[in-house]
Amino acid sequence: MASTTSLQVAGLASNFDWKSFVDQIMAVQHAPADRLATEKTANTQKSSLLTTLGTKITTLQTTSSALSAAGLFGKRTAASTTTASTWSTSAAPSTANGNYQIAVTQLATAAKFQGTADIGSPLAPTNDVSGLTVANLPLGTGISAGTFTVNGAKVTVALSDSLQDVFDAIGTATGGAVTAGYDAGTDKITLTGSAPVVLGAANDTSNFVRALKLGNNGTNTTTSTEKLGAAKTSAALGSANLATAITAVDGAGAGSFSINGVSIAFNKDTDTISSLMARINQSTAGVTASYDNANDRMTLSNNTTGDVGISVSESAGGVLAALGLSGGSLVRGQTAEFTLDGGATLTSLSNTLDATSHGIAGLSVTVNSETTQTIAVKSDTASVKTSIQNFLNAYNDVQSFIESSSKITVDSKGKVSAAALSGNRDIQGWTRELRSTAFAAVSGLSGSISRLENLGIDFKSGTSELEIKDDAKLTAALSGKSADVAEFFQTATTGFAAKLSTYATKIGALDTTQQTALTKANSNLDGQIAAIERRLEQQRLVMESAFIAMETAQSKLKTQQTALTNLSSQLTAK
Repeated sequence: MASTTSLQVAGLASNFDWKSFVDQIMAVQHAPADRLATEKTANTQKSSLLTTLGTKITTLQTTSSALSAAGLFGKRTAASTTTASTWSTSAAPSTANGNYQIAVTQLATAAKFQGTADIGSPLAPTNDVSGLTVANLPLGTGISAGTFTVNGAKVTVALSDSLQDVFDAIGTATGGAVTAGYDAGTDKITLTGSAPVVLGAANDTSNFVRALKLGNNGTNTTTSTEKLGAAKTSAALGSANLATAITAVDGAGAGSFSINGVSIAFNKDTDTISSLMARINQSTAGVTASYDNANDRMTLSNNTTGDVGISVSESAGGVLAALGLSGGSLVRGQTAEFTLDGGATLTSLSNTLDATSHGIAGLSVTVNSETTQTIAVKSDTASVKTSIQNFLNAYNDVQSFIESSSKITVDSKGKVSAAALSGNRDIQGWTRELRSTAFAAVSGLSGSISRLENLGIDFKSGTSELEIKDDAKLTAALSGKSADVAEFFQTATTGFAAKLSTYATKIGALDTTQQTALTKANSNLDGQIAAIERRLEQQRLVMESAFIAMETAQSKLKTQQTALTNLSSQLTAK
């Protein structure tokens, strides 16, 4: 007896390909689902196009809103007419157009309070430097290990050497021809030779000669050009090699001083000159502290220019005295001096000349040279044109996209082709309304600009797209009638920008509504297709079961027929 599995091979018993027959029946009955799937695909395509359109509408809304930006149509440019000028200029909407000649005869400078020089102690209290280690010498510039040259002889210096060791090494290297010594009274080193002393070579690796402020002079003797002992900026104030002790502190080493009335605290045991300068610079005293290691001197500089003083105060024995700032001198700052259009001399505390000094509203000129230059102030038509062109591009992008997505074309053979959104009357209405909104005049304005045409902007022939047809007309309006142009674009609610932005928002919402409807429709189509698929699957199972039963019955009949034939043959043979 044939198995059920073998009978599922179509036609095995009946010689009838019932599986292909079932597939054909199912294909015919699947046609409604196929039509629904085609409808769903069309909806998906429409939704995709609407999504793209929504993005373009958002851009249109953004660019139309940008035309309402405050000050857009009153912007000014300011620039020096001098080639390669390094002056920086700016103008506000309130600045009147025109040329302004500025002749600077004196630049503003900042006042400086220079402390006394040589605030550090000498290298040593006596001429004996055998106890001074090279690594710890209180110099303005630290010494690096290596070699230096004296009269052609190489002298090696290590950071662990004493200064006397180096002096001895000089004598040894030169065979006693050059000797070195330190004078505590002058705080200088002197090299003495039996012939002119020549220092240095191109391949020296130590900066010993420069750090000790030695140089060649063509004689048998060379001496440090300045005192050598200097303050240590990275050591605690109490051990920074300062010539004057800091005594105005409490038992914990804390004290204070003031600059321009601002109190600044310090601790001589934990603060360094570097950290103290940082604290001064970060305070509200309005000065910058610096240290000149060449002269071993502190300086306070005003952060602003002009003839403005600097005041310092502290108790006797304070840190300012130790740093040479209580006995220093004030180098007065200068005010800027200039004339405007050949008028009387004007002054400014700053090198930025603005309305407070020259009286021209909104004009700011930062000068850095004592020269005469002309500043040209003009309406900033370029940036306004950019904003207008951005709007036109966005507007045209929406119009051209709607047209290409909804048009119906007929080719030379009469074949009609319809774009995906060709049946959407609402969208086609949007392009007409957009055109009408752009073309219409803005009512209730007091100026001479009431429609785009007054700005040289009109539609491209035969299209719904806009273009600047007369650039000269637009430039003239922006330059000479900026207030009228601003009123046209920026009047609240009824201005051109407001109307376009409002309509763009409206059609953006309608676009979203249509996308939502298509999404819902496709969801319903999915449900209908699924229902058809389930019904057809059930029908397939019923038909296949019937054909399998037929195959089984025919298989049994064939088996019985074969048995009867064999039996008949056996009886005949007997």
